[in-house]
Amino acid sequence: MSYRDLGEFIECLDSRGLLKRIRVPVDPVLEITEITSRVCRKGGPALLFENVKGSNYPVLTNAFGSYERMKLALGVESLDAIGDEIIKLLDIPKMDGFMSRLKALPALKKIADAFPRTVKSAPCQEVIENEPDLSTLPILKCWPGDGGRFITLPLVFTKDPVTGRQNVGMYRMQVYDSRTTGMHWHVHKDGARHFEIYKSQGKRMEVAVAIGCDPATVYAATAPLPYGIDEILFSGFLRHEPVEMVKCKTIDIEVPAHAEFVLEGYVDPLELRLEGPFGDHTGYYSAPDHYPVFHVTTITRKRFPVYSATIVGRPPMEDCFIAKATERIFLPLIRLQLPEIVDMNLPIEGVFHNCAIVSIKKTYPGQAKKVMHALWGLGQMMYTKLIIVVDHDVDVHDLSYVMWKVFNNIDARRDVVLVEGPLDILDHASPQPRYGSKMGIDATKKLPEEGHPREWPDEIRMAPEIKKLVDERWNEYGIE
Repeated sequence: MSYRDLGEFIECLDSRGLLKRIRVPVDPVLEITEITSRVCRKGGPALLFENVKGSNYPVLTNAFGSYERMKLALGVESLDAIGDEIIKLLDIPKMDGFMSRLKALPALKKIADAFPRTVKSAPCQEVIENEPDLSTLPILKCWPGDGGRFITLPLVFTKDPVTGRQNVGMYRMQVYDSRTTGMHWHVHKDGARHFEIYKSQGKRMEVAVAIGCDPATVYAATAPLPYGIDEILFSGFLRHEPVEMVKCKTIDIEVPAHAEFVLEGYVDPLELRLEGPFGDHTGYYSAPDHYPVFHVTTITRKRFPVYSATIVGRPPMEDCFIAKATERIFLPLIRLQLPEIVDMNLPIEGVFHNCAIVSIKKTYPGQAKKVMHALWGLGQMMYTKLIIVVDHDVDVHDLSYVMWKVFNNIDARRDVVLVEGPLDILDHASPQPRYGSKMGIDATKKLPEEGHPREWPDEIRMAPEIKKLVDERWNEYGIE
């Protein structure tokens, strides 16, 4: 199932009883955050605030805040199915004969059908505001210590001035005044890479920001795709139909035609301004720092738009479910490079980039350490501060079982690995920003060649026939 726009997704949630409409007046400063946080932590519904103080536009929060809604957003019954579908597409046979070409046609058509389609007119341009005023939008201030109001779910579109390829990422935007915001793109992100190219050329950088898109496109903007891979193409793959794009009114960038709002403007590469602090998904305030400034020159929107926002803070919060989708979707791609990996868990307590637990089919000495270093070399996995490796028969999603293995299976000198490398900018524990130490723990069964000459003990397990007997007789025992 795909959705043309955010409105169709809202209707779907509403029809399934997964949306709560709040009609009493609410304040976008702190109050919406507290309401959303309480609902999210209880596993509650998406929230549509229809009467927001100071604005004519409703606010949607917690749209992705459950596994059920995340699967509904991406139109699947299982998040793992998306990764499996990607692998099938990559397994296109050689085009060395008529039958091979014939077999490849469905996969090639699926790819071709995902390419975005440009249209000349679009709902996102029903209203054009050439004298933009950000104060009319119900932008949230989330936490008491925040530096101001922040746009928390923006799709930021930039263009590589050399290749002409567009990129879309999600970077928070602090509102400074009615026409300027911060642009919090990290040094490792594609938007920052484009920024550096413009800076080296001494050119002003055109930027467009879409707020409130269909859920697959919102997710695609967060996905850890390799540089140069079009997120909008990926969204088309997820939707099973192309995303309609339209050229902005004042700049040479295309945006989703069915977005609720579009902010058009520019970033001057020589202009920086203090941004933050901001209560982030780590559960702590991220420190203020200097970032580029986005100047809004035009706002286009639907006639009756909905403002989409997310709240981040100490997990579990809505973004945890987005991250879990990434874990399941991209695991098969990691396995392509590391086929010994059986499963992976990015615990929500590790806020996505601080901990990874992987199980492997171990066949040779040192394999767990090889896997650690390989993962640290894979894209955004480089941020992972702690990697725990266990044997193939360990359920990585059973944290109690994993910890039992770790606490009992390691010799600290032999099995703990310390390395240094890049870290996420939001990591506050490292002595300096963006760089610090990481740890790997090998909790697998040790081989003699790994410095363990003693015989490894067998794990206590009940005989299968006794387990079967007790299963069959359980009701006879009278145990509740």
